[in-house]
Amino acid sequence: MGDSGRVPVGIVGASGYGGVQLVRLLQDHPKLELVYVGGETSAGKSFSELYPHFGNRIQLTIEPIDLDKIADRCQVVFLSLPNGLACDMAPALLAKGCKVLDLSADYRFTDLETYTAWYGKERTDREVAETSVYGLPELYRERIAEAQLVGCPGCHCTASLLALSPLLKQGLIMPETAIIDSKTGLSGAGRKAAVNMLLAEADQSVAAYNVARHRHTPEIEQICSELAGHEVMVQFTPHLIPMIRGILATVYATLRDPGLVRDDLITIFQAFYRSSPWVKILPSGTYPQTKWVQGTNLCYIGIEVDPRTDRIIVMSAIDNLMKGQAGQAIQCVNLMMNWEETLGLPQLSFYP
Repeated sequence: MGDSGRVPVGIVGASGYGGVQLVRLLQDHPKLELVYVGGETSAGKSFSELYPHFGNRIQLTIEPIDLDKIADRCQVVFLSLPNGLACDMAPALLAKGCKVLDLSADYRFTDLETYTAWYGKERTDREVAETSVYGLPELYRERIAEAQLVGCPGCHCTASLLALSPLLKQGLIMPETAIIDSKTGLSGAGRKAAVNMLLAEADQSVAAYNVARHRHTPEIEQICSELAGHEVMVQFTPHLIPMIRGILATVYATLRDPGLVRDDLITIFQAFYRSSPWVKILPSGTYPQTKWVQGTNLCYIGIEVDPRTDRIIVMSAIDNLMKGQAGQAIQCVNLMMNWEETLGLPQLSFYP
């Protein structure tokens, strides 16, 4: 424990959107204390130099990444880094007794060949990777509570899997008919200069990207296959929407039992998520909007059935930087520490 009686926490990669979100959330967490922020390119700068609006709250300087120092000072470490870096750091931190939460893709896959095929990096940390738990609490709550290493899910994956899980787990759909159409805000691309993210390029425009080859596809398929009990492939298409935060995933699938009506499915979803405080199933005829989840760790789910086509349509809205990233990581820490799952996380958006 730190001097304050709170658990000392470090963030490696604190200057990106995921990192700054974590910094913000930790200010309101009653049992976690941020004691270290690290980064390569911004080392030596004060955190408030990068983000002046934190100047009156945070007096931390961004430090070089020294795994020994981090492990000495922190009980919990968030790795908020580009893909391919966490796997070089996590083994050393775990060996020194830290709990590690990776916000990149490095520890999301049970099969490292899949990771290498989609992310291009050869791995030498197979034994460590095998201990990782996929950080979607609504599915793996008990395993996360026991874990030392959590691979936090991708943002599209979180929204999509929360929409699909009850359907696959209970065999309600024909899995091969599942289609995911997901829209995301611009912050999902991270804090970097890129032409397609310029206001003049992205505003007033909607565009699909990485069609049929997005890296979240194998991640979604891995969990879907586990839920269904056999290999499942899904069609996933992400789109960029000219807003800053939020994801709306619309999932289509053919029902096995055409006799199921909307209210049946709402009841099934409510039962599936009855002990999940962050998932809210909307009443009949109400469909979620990203504005409702902005700045919260919530997922709102709306359900419709089209009796003409025998398809279910599930709409799932999250904040990509919160339930899709930093908020979910803190939800996992709460479980790892045996605290209330909702501790220190915002539950209502500011509206409008």
